[in-house]
Amino acid sequence: MRIGCVGVHVLDHLVIGIESIPEHGGGQLVETIRLSAAGTAGGTALVAARLGADVRSIGAIGADALGDTLVALLSREGIDTGGLVRTDGHQTSASVLPIRPDGARPAWHCIGANGAFTVDDVSDQQLDGLTHLHLGGPEFLGGDAAARLLRRAHERGATTSVDVLAPGEPWLLEWIAAALPYTDYLLPSDEQVRGFTGASDPADGARALVELGAACVAVTRGARGASVVTDDGVLDVPAYATRVVDTSGCGDAFSAGFLRGRSIGHPRASAELGCATAAQVAGGLGTDAGSYTLDDVVAFAATADRLPVR
Repeated sequence: MRIGCVGVHVLDHLVIGIESIPEHGGGQLVETIRLSAAGTAGGTALVAARLGADVRSIGAIGADALGDTLVALLSREGIDTGGLVRTDGHQTSASVLPIRPDGARPAWHCIGANGAFTVDDVSDQQLDGLTHLHLGGPEFLGGDAAARLLRRAHERGATTSVDVLAPGEPWLLEWIAAALPYTDYLLPSDEQVRGFTGASDPADGARALVELGAACVAVTRGARGASVVTDDGVLDVPAYATRVVDTSGCGDAFSAGFLRGRSIGHPRASAELGCATAAQVAGGLGTDAGSYTLDDVVAFAATADRLPVR
């Protein structure tokens, strides 16, 4: 699998051991502060590389130390970073994530160079040789531009996937709708599906997204696992039990696992691999937590307990 991960690349600053935000000029000792490559393109690229895919990152970063660090973290995973263009006047996108004891994480985020990225930054050379193109954050391009990019990938024989970064809103669906007919796999959360469609049942909402053109909608549902919806029906897959440290990057991990699974297996295997990969990431700090391979995640999926579907 040779995958191009296009769009949102972020440098996450993760802090674990947060009890409260100090008042005024106060301070507080924490357990850990670390950096991780992240984003709906960058995080997916990182995890896909861990799972054995040949990965190319394509996006925009700043001409700054944050960008240097992000490139170094991705390159360390064996990712081709030649598609990351440097932009003057925009810093590299970054987030600060104070991790709560239950793994939840509020965030401070700077959009930075991701807001300056356009389809003109994606050369034909960057698309050549890809078997799959994953677009993270189509809302930054707009539906028409995203559709052109996905169509270019299809014309070169690649399959495509889309993961929206922003919370689900009806206006946002309208903004990116033109891209759906060129999307083989749409990878939203259940909250995004509800927001996009107004459906109370994510499966019903996913069916509406299929009717709008997406060939397959794989919905992440947190502790409830995932639902894969196509014209053929709905496939529900439960989540895996794990000790949650940090939930940041779990959606990107599911995307990488699901897409890697599609390249080597069938729908249930793909969804199960996505859920198992998300559990792997949730058990550590940051998208790049720990050290694992495709074989490790497959072995985990074969032995770990499954959470009950509620």
